[in-house]
Amino acid sequence: MIIGPKRLLELVKEIKLVDGLSERELTNPEGAGFDLRVGELYEISGGTAFLGEVERETPDIKKIIEYRKGKKTAYIIEPGKYLLMTTIETVNVPQDITVNFKPRTTTFRSGLVVRSGNVAPGYCGKLTFAVKNEGPLPVTIEMGARIIHAQFYWVDGGGSMYRGQWQGGRVTTEKREKQV
Repeated sequence: MIIGPKRLLELVKEIKLVDGLSERELTNPEGAGFDLRVGELYEISGGTAFLGEVERETPDIKKIIEYRKGKKTAYIIEPGKYLLMTTIETVNVPQDITVNFKPRTTTFRSGLVVRSGNVAPGYCGKLTFAVKNEGPLPVTIEMGARIIHAQFYWVDGGGSMYRGQWQGGRVTTEKREKQV
C-alpha cells in the first residue's frame, strides 16, 4: 500500500525518512509521495564498465554541475545526451518501507527520459538516476528543479535490509569490486 503524504510527513519528523525536502514538499506535497529535485549532473567520461557475476565496475564519471542554494544554475541537455543525476534530498529507509519512482510528466513532455530503480529497505543516502534526452530539441534543466516523484510503500512482514555498496549515495565505483 502506498503511504500517503500526511503519514510521510510524520515519518519525516519521526525518523528523518527524507532529509532536505523543499518547503513546498514539507507544507503542501502533491499526489501520493514527494517530488525530488535535481542536485548534481554527471557525464560518463571514460574507462570501462563491467557487470560480472561476482564483480562490478562502473565507468569513470565527471561532475558537470551541482545545485547551490540561492544560486540559479542550469544545464542544457542536448538530444541523445545521457547523464547521471543525483537528488538534493537523501533518504533513510526503515525495514518496513520501500521506495519507487515515477518521472514527472513534464520530463517526458520535454523529451527527457528518467531511468530509475527501487530503493530497498535499509538504504540511506542520496539517490542516483539516469536522464537522457530522447527528444529532438535541447532541454534546459535548472538545478533544483523537481524531476521525479517518490512513492513510499509499506513492506508487509518487513524487508531485507540493503547491504550493497551504493549505501550512502556514491555514484560510481573507483575500481572493479566484489559485490556483497
